[in-house]
Amino acid sequence: MNTDYDVIIAGGGLAGLTTATSIAKHSNQQARVLVVDRNPESSPGQKTISGWVCGDAVSKKSVDYIAKHLDIQYSRPEIEHEVKGVLMFSPDRTKSVLFEGEGYVLNRKLLASRQVNEAKKLGVEFRFLVALTHLKHQESSITGVVGRNIGDNSSFDANAKIVVDATGSASKLRANLPINSFIQKEIDKNDLESTGRYIYEFTPGKEDKTFFDPDYCIIHLDQDLAPGGYCWTFPKGVNKVNVGLGVQKKSLDLRNSRLGKTDNLPTLINNYVESNPVLKNPVLSKSSSDEGNTRGNWQVSVRRQNDCMVANGYALVGDAAWMARPIDAGGIGPSFYGGVILGKVISNALNSNDFSESSLWPYNVEYVQTYGYQMPSFDVFRRYLQTLSNDQINYGVRNFLSDTDIQLIIKREHPTFNKVKLFNPMTWVKIARQYKLAKGLRTTSKTSELLIQHCLNYPQTPAEFPAWQNALKKILGNAFLKLGIA
Repeated sequence: MNTDYDVIIAGGGLAGLTTATSIAKHSNQQARVLVVDRNPESSPGQKTISGWVCGDAVSKKSVDYIAKHLDIQYSRPEIEHEVKGVLMFSPDRTKSVLFEGEGYVLNRKLLASRQVNEAKKLGVEFRFLVALTHLKHQESSITGVVGRNIGDNSSFDANAKIVVDATGSASKLRANLPINSFIQKEIDKNDLESTGRYIYEFTPGKEDKTFFDPDYCIIHLDQDLAPGGYCWTFPKGVNKVNVGLGVQKKSLDLRNSRLGKTDNLPTLINNYVESNPVLKNPVLSKSSSDEGNTRGNWQVSVRRQNDCMVANGYALVGDAAWMARPIDAGGIGPSFYGGVILGKVISNALNSNDFSESSLWPYNVEYVQTYGYQMPSFDVFRRYLQTLSNDQINYGVRNFLSDTDIQLIIKREHPTFNKVKLFNPMTWVKIARQYKLAKGLRTTSKTSELLIQHCLNYPQTPAEFPAWQNALKKILGNAFLKLGIA
């Protein structure tokens, strides 16, 4: 087959550009890589017509990973603000948990431009204003992409040895994958959350660090304010903020019915902003670096990554692979790790002239064993949290979360909830008062241990995958049954 490119990256967002740069880097710029983006060159990687809508927060560890593996050190202006960590507050805001170390709040618009420039330095080619419609295939392998040029509606057709799908969580390319594979094509609607955010400049009002702290990203768990999700207030300076929330539709419908209200995502965000005594006179940012990006809504997946992310001549990365963390919907870190690892694996596949599922399989293995092994356990914990009331969450945070659990959460590991073990007489009374809650937390902890061990034993070959996936589904199914989750 004649190929126009070694690799075509479908989607010029953060994950796609990280992958393109990684391929170029690891192939010593010998691979011919094309990034196809539906946006104009002046707005690479724009998610929606509302801009690069995102929470903008990422850990220092993830940024350091890029520096180590791609020799790219992000700095100002794409890094807009440094923070000491993320503080999660219980619904009554009497208890906070630090669950991540140092990090940054990015300017996603400027980061996209920096990523394009870095990729171009390594010889990556670009085609902007192209809307891809479907994948090309021959027999059992993907061989290219087809679409249209947005400017004149002319056809676009290109062949490649490998196509990387980085077109987002609702990828039509994945949903209509024309070859047999282990890739899951569709996501359950209850594993999607509607999110929205504003970038505001404001006059600091009353000082209250449970609402705004320039040194910390703040997350508020509250089933009334953000049913099935959470609210966030992430500082971009002492008088600038990324503020928003995410909700699960099922949880929102139940909340509205319970409270006799008809709120939707925009009204919930506005209520959250208005309740914040620190954000006085908020106005949308007037900075040129935020132009076209000050407000917007988008959908994000909150389930584990796709159980398999490769097929013959095809791979998923970023939101297209549902990589966002289930517990907080953070997608920047997973995309950095996924893009770097996928680029390395593709470079090896090109070097061996083998673009099969088996040749790309090490991407599954390394990503899961490096980063994704915790995601199924967080998937279970997230789904259980969505069933709890504010009173239950308050009680659990006050009485069942230990210092050891907090240290595990800081490292993005699942808490053990040792305080809810029945052989701990110090908490017998507290367990008795909320026995169902204690039992549920213990179930999530035990399930986490099983899931992490299972994921660390991710199958080394495609032949072993069906048995591994069936065992995964069994563990998840048993946990959901015990937790009473449909």
